[in-house]
Amino acid sequence: MTSKVWFASLRARSPEDSTEAKVRKLFDAAGMSSCIHKQDKTAIKLHFGEKGNDSYISPVFVRQVVEKVKAAGALPFVTDTNTLYLGSRANAVDHITTAILHGFDYAVVGAPVIIADGLSGKNTAPVEIRKNHFQTVTIAGDIVAADSMIVMTHFKGHEIAGFGGAIKNLAMGCAPPAGKRDQHQAKPYTINDLCIGCGKCTRVCPKSAITLVEKKSVINRNLCIGCFECMTVCPSHAIDIDWETEIPLFTERMVEYAYGAVKGKEGRVGYLSFLTRITPDCDCVPWSDASIVPDIGILASTDPVAIDAAACDLVNKQPGFKESFLTHHHEPGDDKFAGMRPNTDGPRQLRYAEELGLGSRTYELIRI
Repeated sequence: MTSKVWFASLRARSPEDSTEAKVRKLFDAAGMSSCIHKQDKTAIKLHFGEKGNDSYISPVFVRQVVEKVKAAGALPFVTDTNTLYLGSRANAVDHITTAILHGFDYAVVGAPVIIADGLSGKNTAPVEIRKNHFQTVTIAGDIVAADSMIVMTHFKGHEIAGFGGAIKNLAMGCAPPAGKRDQHQAKPYTINDLCIGCGKCTRVCPKSAITLVEKKSVINRNLCIGCFECMTVCPSHAIDIDWETEIPLFTERMVEYAYGAVKGKEGRVGYLSFLTRITPDCDCVPWSDASIVPDIGILASTDPVAIDAAACDLVNKQPGFKESFLTHHHEPGDDKFAGMRPNTDGPRQLRYAEELGLGSRTYELIRI
């Protein structure tokens, strides 16, 4: 089965070619209005960006989708879920404050901000999926309650998943902390010879599972919830995981959660992916590194697997920036995500998602 993915480049020489106009054109071309019924409560799933991060999707572009949803007679709200790790989005009060500081207030986007799993991540709903790793997954209550959904994704790299696209936005992004914990499960360990005893890992651990013993990091695996924040902040790469056994399982658990996030909304979900500021890391980190490739454009589809497959292909076709985090695979056609993190296997997301019936890796790219 071949899915359609629409593409708009960032070239513009007239007002009709502005990025705002292209978001609207992509929405129409992909037929997203057909996903939305009158009086639907429509979730516009975003990532508001961690405080200190500036590579998230512009709220100006989000407003274009909000207006399209309103024109379809529905009731849009912009949304995300609380984080597993400590930071500026770990509860709804901090999360909404961060969203507003990043421009996601009603005056700009034209819709209310609702944190889908409630004040402290306890607004949840079980969704039965009966897959290999989970019989039931835990999804944010207001995601389940929404009648339809538009998933807006900033496509970028990811330390564990390889890349973060629409599938990851559904999986981690629609899960409360308990669901995120279900997906992670992998436990990191410290490489003593590399540890410099700086203590950064101890400060970011949400469960105080890391201590310094004789100026070396020690991880209590009984307390660890596998959020990987310690790996992200370690300046000497002294914290690692068993990539060969842990990561394939992590990836499959993540994909099963993506499946659960849209179960019951068949034909009611649309996807827009922004291939701009393609950074090495998720927007969860409190910084934004330099892009690894040039800005490319925007994609739209009703198939999350196809849109991620197209995004990967478009990124890999680009020349890599040699002054960026990308250390290998700079030539067009090289796997840029493996060039940053050779132990990751981003394509496994696509293979397993197709196996589950979430979508198709085979796509037709249609330029508008």
